[in-house]
Amino acid sequence: QVQLVESGGGSVQAGGSLRLSCAASSYLSSFTSMAWFRQAPGLERDGVARINIRTGTTDYAASVKGRFTISQDNAKKTVYLQMDSLKPEDTAAYYCAASDRRYLYGFLTESDYNYWGQGTQVTVTS
Repeated sequence: QVQLVESGGGSVQAGGSLRLSCAASSYLSSFTSMAWFRQAPGLERDGVARINIRTGTTDYAASVKGRFTISQDNAKKTVYLQMDSLKPEDTAAYYCAASDRRYLYGFLTESDYNYWGQGTQVTVTS
């Protein structure tokens, strides 16, 4: 059973930075893609960033492009999300997700990912 465990959430002032970690119980090479999603209260869960585990190619939602960076450390079986220039609207629960499916049919689409972490809260104050 694959487990994903997020850490690194917390409270930070606007303009600050946080780095989220997602530790996997399996080698990252067992996945096609890993991603970060977020969900603010009362809103749907949205994709933030994804990384192709084999190629290292990354994609970002428009709202975070240029501020967030997703990366992987295969030796540590961990994916990171470096979040800089944080804004109050970045406040949400952040979830790590992984997919071992051969094809991804969407862009940061929930249904493409079959393993999920429990989430970590990020709060950005103004």
